This record gives sequence, structure tokens and C-alpha cells, in this order.
Amino acid sequence: MKKLLFIILGILIILVAVLLIKMYTYPFKKNTAGNSEGWKPVKNDSAVMRLSGGIKIPTVSVGSLGEFNYAPFDQFKEYLKASYPLVYQNTENNEVNTHALVFRLKGSDSSLEPILFLSHIDVVTPGDADVKNNDLNVFRPDDKPLPPVSKVAEDWDFEPFSGAVANGRIYGRGAIDMKGMLFSLMESMNTIIKSKKLPKRDIYLAFGFDEEVGGQKGAVQIADYFRKKGLHFDAVYDEGGLIMEKGNVAGIDSDVAVVGCAEKGFLSAKIKVKGLGGHSSMPPMESAIGKAAVIMQRLEDHQMKPTITPLIKEFFDNIGGAMPFSNRLAIANQWLLKPLLLSKLTKNNTTNALVRTTTALTMMKGSDGANVLSPEVEFVVNFRLLPGNTVKEVRAHIAKATEGFDVEVEDIDNTREASAVSPTNTKAYKLIEAGVKEINPGAIVSPYLTMAATDAYKYQIVSKNIYRFMPIKINSSEQQSIHSTNEYISIENYMKMIHYFEYMMTNYDK
Repeated sequence: MKKLLFIILGILIILVAVLLIKMYTYPFKKNTAGNSEGWKPVKNDSAVMRLSGGIKIPTVSVGSLGEFNYAPFDQFKEYLKASYPLVYQNTENNEVNTHALVFRLKGSDSSLEPILFLSHIDVVTPGDADVKNNDLNVFRPDDKPLPPVSKVAEDWDFEPFSGAVANGRIYGRGAIDMKGMLFSLMESMNTIIKSKKLPKRDIYLAFGFDEEVGGQKGAVQIADYFRKKGLHFDAVYDEGGLIMEKGNVAGIDSDVAVVGCAEKGFLSAKIKVKGLGGHSSMPPMESAIGKAAVIMQRLEDHQMKPTITPLIKEFFDNIGGAMPFSNRLAIANQWLLKPLLLSKLTKNNTTNALVRTTTALTMMKGSDGANVLSPEVEFVVNFRLLPGNTVKEVRAHIAKATEGFDVEVEDIDNTREASAVSPTNTKAYKLIEAGVKEINPGAIVSPYLTMAATDAYKYQIVSKNIYRFMPIKINSSEQQSIHSTNEYISIENYMKMIHYFEYMMTNYDK
């Protein structure tokens, strides 16, 4: 017995030694700081006021395309022309489907594939109540005026479409999502034109106008416009990741710039569950709502399996060196500890979304009466598909969860597969790393999986190198203001974003 214990102890010692050796020799990426101080922002009052003026125009997209008021979008086009005459005079500029805008700045070498920067003109409503400013002529789909914006402005420091400049910030709906990026791109191109130092390859800007409601009439048609012209882009840059301020990524004592190299797919299914209706005084043993509850419980208890995709492995390889000991040990020894690593990741809402196709029960409808049994109950479940999972697999997963019940399943909204994964060994990605180091030298830069849908997905038909990143450093409360109340961008962030895009445009071929 003693000999057996010694053998077991020896095996354990060897195992621990192997785990530690693998951890300390694992090729975690070293975070090398760039310029020790980084580029220092210099306030440009004119640039600030141009963005402020753009925020004042309520280019709200809501509901189905064609059901919202286009007058502000026409006003916005005219505002851009007046604000950036040099850009309009020195580029080829076109309108796609009336309200989408495309600019082309010609480079010196037409043999090189162009690069493309994206943004979108539209913004979401300023509050949960779909409230907009009547004075600016924004209407409901039924053309009835909405209540004045002041009804939701109580939660804002300034009116949602004020474009107020105060406290070192620019306030208003769209300040971050995404007029800040749109105007920074225009400012960067304007500066390049002024300098007369034109780039080698063509630079395109493309601004959709319905990203918040699916992008079908904006980005989809712009991408098709490029395809028909035979264009293929060496890189496409859009929104997606951000620079997360130190302390906002659990366990990492550094700023982290996450670059979306892919985005999740989308499937929302409406599931109608049938049963016996009638009066609640004589209920059946199992009602339609009870059956629906069983299905919903199945969907939540038996979710699609988690997995560490190559993209997320690369993410952990990049940030792992800055993580606590236990995390580094698990990442470096996935041959043995992967089940424990996945178990830990799936216990956190944020990291769970990185490693699996998520399941979210979002809507439910049954009887309208407290004493009435509905013969049919419907609910909606939303899946965000991990790259590697398919819509077909999700539908099979739903079929298994509804097995044994009389149901009808219907896709709603914009069902689509997860995007392709863009490589990180490209000039296009490495320039993002250099651009981040230019404005935030201490940040860790890592590829990442974008959870939400962006316009970038539509441009897969014209490029294989698509990256989702907005170069602003924000904390968790600022991130939560996007699509919520009190949205703002700091003037420092805005100045750095302008410099970042100017850096990208002028250094792509250096």
C-alpha cells in the first residue's frame, strides 16, 4: 500500500511539474509598450463643433425601413457638404440608394487594392419610450408626432439632440454610436487633403443610413455597388471593439483594446405551443403555457455546447500573460484543464458569450385574461451564433427541445450565419496594433469576437480582411450609455480617434 501511495504521489508531482513548466513556457504574447507617452491630443474647437452640429440632427432609424422620417437624413447630407467642402471637392463622392454616402480619395498607385472605412449616419431613439424631438420633425411610422424629448431628457445631463459641449465632453445620441467615428473619418480625410500628402492606395469611406434596423437598404446596397464595380478591398474597418479601460476586464491590470475579427450570427425563433383552452375553473392537467414552460426550461438547461474557437484561443494567448496565475495555468494546459476552463468561462455572462452560441428567452404571449386558458402560447428565443455553429444546427437544437409537443416554429428578424473570421497576420491588422500604440501605448491589443451585429458583415463579398474596432478608451458606465441615456464622447477620445484614423490612412503602405 505504501509503495502504491509513493507511486501516486510521484505521478502527482510529475503532473504538477508538467503543468507549471507548460505554463511558464507557454507563448503568451508579450505586451510591448510603444512610445512611452503616446500622442498627446490637442483640442480642435472647429472639429468639436462640427461633430456637435451633426449630433443636433436627429437621424433616427426605427421600425422597418421606409417608415421613418427621411428629412433629417437629407439635412445631414447638406450639413456634411457645408462642413467638409475640401473632401467633397477632392474626392469622387456618390449617393447609394439616396441616403448612403460613398467617398473615394484616389491614391498614387492604382494597382494596389483600396482600403475602406465604414460608419453609419443613423442613431437609435434617445430613450426606451421611442421619444424624439417634435421640433426637429421626427415622427412615428404612423406619422403621429411623438411626445417631446423632454419627457425622456430627465435622465440625460443635456437634451439628447443638443450636441452640448461641456465638462470636456460632447453629449448627445450618436456621440459614440456612431457619429463620433463618422466625423473623425471626415476630419482625417480633410487633414490628408489639406496636407497634400496623398496615400499610395485609394481610400474609401462608406456611410450607411439604416444600420440600427438591419442595414438592408444602406450597407447591403453599398457592398453590392462595390461588387458590381469589381472592387476588392485590402481591408475594411468598422465599429465593434473598443479600448476597455484598466480594471474593466476582470483580472487584467491594463487597458485592453479588443479588435473584432468576427461577429456572431443571429437567429430569433417564434415558437407557438398548442394546448387546450377554456376557463381556468376546469383546467387540463397540462396547459399550453405549462408546455411552453417545459420547452423554455429545456432550452435554458441544455444549451449548445461551449467550445474555445481558434479566435478565442488567440484572444487568451494575447491577454493570458496579464491574467492571474490560475487563469494562465488553465489556458496553458488545455490538454488537461479545458473542461475546468470552460466551466469557469460559462459561469460569467460575458465570457460565456465568447465560447458558445447563447440562448436568450426574450418575449412571451398567452392569455389576456386572468381566468382564461389560452389554446396557444408563443414565445421568442434569440440565439447568437458562435463561428463554427450554423443556423441548421440551431434549428436542430430547437427541434430537440420541442420534441413531444405540438408546436410551430418560425424564424423572425434577420437570420444569418456567423461571419467569417478575419486573419491577424495581415498588414491591415498589424496597423491597428500600431495605431493603438500611437494613442495608447500601454494597451494590450487582441483579436476578439464581436457579440452584436454590425454593417461590416455585409462587406464579406468585397474583402476577406474585415476588422471591427473603434479607437476610444471607455469605462463600463460609458459603454452602457451606448443605446441608453446620457451618451457622450470625451473630447480627448474624439481628438485621439481623429489622429488614429489619420495615422491609419497615411501609414498603410509605409
